[in-house]
Amino acid sequence: MTKVTVIGGGLGGLVAAVAAAEAGAQVELFEAHRTLGGRARSTQGPYVANDGPHVFYCDGPHWSWLVERGLVTPARRVPLGEVRRLRFRHGGRLRALPPRAVAGPATRRRLRAPVDQDFTSWASRMFGAEAARAIARMMGVVAFDADPGRLSAAFVWERFLRVSRPGYPASRYVVGGWQAGVDRLAAHARKVGVRIETGARVDTLPTTTPVIVATSLEAAGRLLGDPSLTWESGRTTLLDLGVRRHPGDAYLVFDLDEAGFLERFSSPDPTVAPEGHSLIQAHMPAPAGESKQAALVRLEAMLDLALPDWRERKTWHRSAVALGRTGALDLPGTTWRDRPAIDRGEGIYLVGDQVAAPGLLSEVTLASARQAAHLAAGAPAPRVLAAA
Repeated sequence: MTKVTVIGGGLGGLVAAVAAAEAGAQVELFEAHRTLGGRARSTQGPYVANDGPHVFYCDGPHWSWLVERGLVTPARRVPLGEVRRLRFRHGGRLRALPPRAVAGPATRRRLRAPVDQDFTSWASRMFGAEAARAIARMMGVVAFDADPGRLSAAFVWERFLRVSRPGYPASRYVVGGWQAGVDRLAAHARKVGVRIETGARVDTLPTTTPVIVATSLEAAGRLLGDPSLTWESGRTTLLDLGVRRHPGDAYLVFDLDEAGFLERFSSPDPTVAPEGHSLIQAHMPAPAGESKQAALVRLEAMLDLALPDWRERKTWHRSAVALGRTGALDLPGTTWRDRPAIDRGEGIYLVGDQVAAPGLLSEVTLASARQAAHLAAGAPAPRVLAAA
């Protein structure tokens, strides 16, 4: 039996540990913190807020893998009535329908964008400058970047098509927050034989087993002594807000003016807020040099439009700046294949949302975790990854 060591007990480390154990390996997982979860942690009640606005997408390649193991069930869909509360901030006001500059390009499902051009330049030629700017700002929801238009046209366009897909929203919400999913994942890992040790910081790589490093890219670089382990990522100010419920509150806001985003997470999952209250999770991407307070001022301007009298109804809040921990961003001329490779040689494998794996946000983590697990265990790669 192959022995595999996993360093890091977040979403990626736990998925890698489960996949390696299921492939026949004997797995040990070490997590430096006293609790598991990494960036998939959630706060304790009464407001159960994820570390950032997290959702799963049921149209992705890993959803069925999670469902088959009971790791994301129960999960909730967007309530049908809330679809009517989706709003777009455009031109300083909220509107129920996307502007024509966004709605028209969204129908071009077969159009493919180039990798080697920035999105603003390409989209301006294809749809006009107004549409290019609006679409780029709309993608702040997945880029967490103040100027998504600077990124590869292919990167932004693929995500725009994914987010604007026709039909019922593909987003799914784990009941009880992502921490509930982490707890189920940890329990399943132990069930399949993974030995988990928390409060165990690893400063030196084991040399007798394959090693899966499932930490941030920065931490992996320090552990491996490899300063080349870097990739572009976003910078955004996060705000979690508890308010007394109001029937006039928007459910979700795409900010086409400043690339912000807002979602009422307690609507699909009422367990994350006290009875009669709502949990709002929002973010505002910030350019380099902008202070957290300045970004919050801009974010509060969006709250003023989306949540009537929210200041008088506020019962809880917290804020933070996320720098370099919001997933990979591909600049012009690069794709996911150009990011730091999963296989580092000599039995060392990387897992995370900034490595060379396909997908949207957490899907990159899941893809790299499954790939690394199968490489470390000496098993065939999952079909969905081999074909990507």
